[in-house]
Amino acid sequence: MGAIYKRVLIKISGEALAGEKHSGFDFDFVSSVCESVKAVAASGVQIGIVIGGGNFWRGVKDGAGKVERVSADRMGMLATAMNCLAVGDVFKQHGADARVMTAVDIQGVGERYDTRRAIEYLEQGKIVLFACGTGSPFFSTDTAATLRAAEIHADAILLAKNIDGVYSDDPRRNPEAVKFDEISYDEVLARRLAVMDSTATSMAMDNNIPVIVFALADPDNICRVVCGEKIGTTVK
Repeated sequence: MGAIYKRVLIKISGEALAGEKHSGFDFDFVSSVCESVKAVAASGVQIGIVIGGGNFWRGVKDGAGKVERVSADRMGMLATAMNCLAVGDVFKQHGADARVMTAVDIQGVGERYDTRRAIEYLEQGKIVLFACGTGSPFFSTDTAATLRAAEIHADAILLAKNIDGVYSDDPRRNPEAVKFDEISYDEVLARRLAVMDSTATSMAMDNNIPVIVFALADPDNICRVVCGEKIGTTVK
């Protein structure tokens, strides 16, 4: 495998882990994702992962009008911890060394996040799962992924989604929507395209971290992106 990156941060949506079930886990699919990530790690690429919590709880979207925003976001953080524990165990079943680090103290769930320790784990070949977002409400897991990528000096953010790239409009509602092969951070922000939230996009731009958006439906796409194959959309 001819990887073009030394260290990457993969952001996986929680909904993607649910597969056709739309909630909880599709463990057959999770297993295939872990197998692909393990193959990339085995080639020498250092991998950090942030997982969303949408397969259990989507923060303010699920709590709107019922749960106060701060509580809703904290519930979302707990959902990401559940996902990291599950995915971490699947990695171990595949013989990969994975560590869960949490942005808030949850004794027995994961090690408290520390940048230097995370980089040490990455350099040792361990896959590091970053749970609980940034640890603060009002910030999405997209922002957490960009923050962690900047902290660990990742070469790129791999944004694995349920859609195969960035479009001029929602392709599910507009059949005339055009897919971009490459687009700038400025244009994403100006056109309010649904790549990441504006805070995450601005942080990626300020730290000059390219974002590759691609479909996780085929987990082998992770390997293809790391090897430089032109799939999905590159934001830079």
